[in-house]
Amino acid sequence: MGKRKHFKTFLSEIPQNIFAGFVVSLIALPLGFGLALASGAPPISGIIAAVVGGTVVSILGGSNVTITGPGNGLVVVVLAAITTLGAGDMHQGYLYTLAAIVISGIIMVILGFLRMGALGDYFPSSAIQGMLAAIGIGIFAKQIHVMLGNLSAKGSIVDLILQIPTGIFDFIKTPDTSIFYAGLVGIISLLIMIFYSKIRNKYFQLIPAPMWIVVLSVGMYYYFDLFSILEYPIDKSLLIELPDDVLSNFAFPDFGKIYEFEFINAVISITLIASIESLLSIKAVDKLDTLKRRSNVNKDIRALGLATVISGFLGGLNVVTVIARSSVNVNNKGSNRSANFFHASFLVFFILIFASELRKIPLPALAAILVYTGYKLASPENIVKVFKIGKEQLIIFLVTLLTTITTNLITGILAGIFITFIIHIIIKKNS
Repeated sequence: MGKRKHFKTFLSEIPQNIFAGFVVSLIALPLGFGLALASGAPPISGIIAAVVGGTVVSILGGSNVTITGPGNGLVVVVLAAITTLGAGDMHQGYLYTLAAIVISGIIMVILGFLRMGALGDYFPSSAIQGMLAAIGIGIFAKQIHVMLGNLSAKGSIVDLILQIPTGIFDFIKTPDTSIFYAGLVGIISLLIMIFYSKIRNKYFQLIPAPMWIVVLSVGMYYYFDLFSILEYPIDKSLLIELPDDVLSNFAFPDFGKIYEFEFINAVISITLIASIESLLSIKAVDKLDTLKRRSNVNKDIRALGLATVISGFLGGLNVVTVIARSSVNVNNKGSNRSANFFHASFLVFFILIFASELRKIPLPALAAILVYTGYKLASPENIVKVFKIGKEQLIIFLVTLLTTITTNLITGILAGIFITFIIHIIIKKNS
């Protein structure tokens, strides 16, 4: 009797879950493209991760209202893997990284079977906050250059931050060029992201800010194409690239470097960040669930691992649980896993029906969404929150943040755990 009632409830809630999935897909589409591009991967790889994740995890997962797809946390790690493994050849590096993604997915499945979901409780929270802030700074540092139309900015996170004033100056001194117009689109897109929440119109708010950016930037292309006597001012190299036939153009992983240290390091980094990001997000989203249900974390980790393996074999990025899109799902009355499935279905629809329109999105528009995302991850408010907990927590946060920015994510996390251990010893001695 209980099963029949549950099924009836499920059926009655399908319309609201279709709507929630639709709204989430409007955010996931530009964000999927943007996160893939920021990772140094083809734009379609982010959408593959969202589609595979939404389908597999909605069927096999152990959570209720989470949304899955490519995550912010993996941008810096995947970009480092592609750059290092490819040794200058980004496409080959991407194929090697797909192999690392597949293996990281297999490890996540094993971790799920070993019931390692509880490990998330043992990572120091201030160290994780420091790691997320470092990821935010990394995304911001790279994407602000792309937002201004400069696709060639290279270097470490610190180098890219130091190049920002020069980048702004170079942008200002190149009016009436393709780069200038592309950068202008980027700046307007960033302003939309910043001021969107200030507009108090329920109909306007039905379309999320990232989708407004897509609609307006594609609309700009058609304005020049259909109504203006002037040529469209943005060069094709600054527009998004999608394969001509999306369904027949899947990349396949290259396992040729499987025994090399750099490859193993990439696998460990990807698995660590994917696991931490997913565990944190699952726990955070459980708190948002209006029905106060608790996820089966280990079941979810297994499903995420399997989705990652499938995504990697199809040329997609890692599949993780994502908190921002999950909270949008909850806010739009998503009530069960079908919302995740519908979000994936709408993405397939958009890609198949609107592929030619999506090719008209300028890269700086997508970069602006990521600049805003990076800022939110590393916002000064987060530092203030950590400081309010206590000075020792701020030390852990800053050590993790600075170590991660100047070295890499694994070293940063290890430094955070080490400094937490040292501080606890000192506190115990003093008490």
